[in-house]
Amino acid sequence: MTHSSGARTGTAIVFPGMGPASFAEVGRFLLLDPYARRRLAEADEVLGYSVFDRFRNSEEDYSVDFQIAFLVNSMALADRAVDVLGVSPTVCAGPSFGQKATAAFVGSLPFPEVVRLTAELARCEEEYFSTAYEDVVTHCFVRTPQDRLDEILAGFDDRGAWYDLSGRLDAGFHMISVREGELDTLNAAISAAGGYSMYSMRPPVHAAAFSALRRKAEEEVFGTYEIAAPSLPVVCDHDGTVVRDAAGMREMMLDTFDRPIRWPAMVESLQGLGVGTLYVTGPDNLFHRLDVTKDSFDVVPVGLPRKRTRERERQQALERSRADRARRATA
Repeated sequence: MTHSSGARTGTAIVFPGMGPASFAEVGRFLLLDPYARRRLAEADEVLGYSVFDRFRNSEEDYSVDFQIAFLVNSMALADRAVDVLGVSPTVCAGPSFGQKATAAFVGSLPFPEVVRLTAELARCEEEYFSTAYEDVVTHCFVRTPQDRLDEILAGFDDRGAWYDLSGRLDAGFHMISVREGELDTLNAAISAAGGYSMYSMRPPVHAAAFSALRRKAEEEVFGTYEIAAPSLPVVCDHDGTVVRDAAGMREMMLDTFDRPIRWPAMVESLQGLGVGTLYVTGPDNLFHRLDVTKDSFDVVPVGLPRKRTRERERQQALERSRADRARRATA
């Protein structure tokens, strides 16, 4: 936890964006955690199959079943934060994929409908990118100041190479969508600027060029859902706007297709709403670690338990069991 909140007393639950992870990292939690098991059972019922089994056998980084598993774990960790940690949030936010868990948490859509929506949107995106921007990825990189990024993009412009901005997560931390054939050139330019390339995502995300995907999702998927007003203020991920009504929630969830995410704008908005403590509820290796996050809030990551944590919990449970047996023996 990093103390930097000053007099701000509000509490936010933040559902993280989705990052790469393996079945080994999240499968155990899905199987053993009681909150995850309950959410997983709801997902299985909606979809009519075992998400766990399909996720275990999936070979794709961002398959529909990986997405459902990420959603389930995020909601389970929020359940745990509320029930076990006593969190009573005043604000909610979810950058990128985290919007989906946010919609369920604030009651804009029931969780089973969010599961169905997630599956339908995954198929919608797969269909879209099978015929458009097939060779495009979204590349994430750090330690690259804005002026050096401007130089890199000027080089793209000089060559007539296509690119689109997909996000800014922190000072020097960017997301750029490019054609896969340009990755080597981009990586070399990032290294020359003193930056570091992290990973590339396929399908690509959050680019203005994907406006046709937004229209496709609106026409083919969102039309069957009735989105309600959120029970808490929700901070929009592309500009920090505070959403308080159903129309705003719907627009925010559509904007994710063709508007880049800007986490610093979300941070500024959360501060303006009086948030001092941030509970990041999901399998997150990114957002709670960003400097702009740690410098702005008391940060509590409610993530998947690490091995040492699990071992400590097992040891504590064993000690409680021994103590109970000793009390019964002397009663």
